[in-house]
Amino acid sequence: MHVLMINGSPNEKGCTYTALSEVAGQLEQAGIATNIFHIGDRAIRGCIGCRGCFESGYCVFKDDPVNACIALAREADGIVVGSPVYYAGPNGSLCAFLDRMFFGKAARYAYKPAAAIVNCRRGGASAAFDRLNKYFTISGMPVVSSQYWNSTHGLTPEEVKQDLEGMQTMRTLGRNMAWLLKCIDAAKGTVPYPEKEPWAMTNFIR
Repeated sequence: MHVLMINGSPNEKGCTYTALSEVAGQLEQAGIATNIFHIGDRAIRGCIGCRGCFESGYCVFKDDPVNACIALAREADGIVVGSPVYYAGPNGSLCAFLDRMFFGKAARYAYKPAAAIVNCRRGGASAAFDRLNKYFTISGMPVVSSQYWNSTHGLTPEEVKQDLEGMQTMRTLGRNMAWLLKCIDAAKGTVPYPEKEPWAMTNFIR
């Protein structure tokens, strides 16, 4: 088993990476491999709703890391997304990245346990955390909980490490995800996935 961890910060080894690494440490102790995928610091264009991905399963834009991450997400058993908090929300580049990663492709991620983590200096963590979780809940992905909302605080990696409760929350998250992944693995072949109904899409237009 392995977990894909998406570092949605432009800083490859910054505060978000520090928090993700704390989660990764617990997963690896439980025998679950991890891969931290950095989205980079280049511009990432948003989804244009062209629906070209409906046939190929990949985004029509091939000049950034989105398609590489889609391929990794398909193979992963679980996903963790981390972001810094900018103006009480996730990094805008990460949101553009996730819009294209999930639009028209969510069925391939269904039933993979997922979690979001955020890092802020002081405030806005819960709003950013809520935004990221929406990608999972619309995709049929079990959201992994911890002992508190998954946030750390600090302006530098050193400050993040001083957030003892935040670091503990990350470790608890890692252990909880490992537990859920092993439960799902143990249920294979004995407990079927839930039956899906045809989508009753309603636009509220009379």
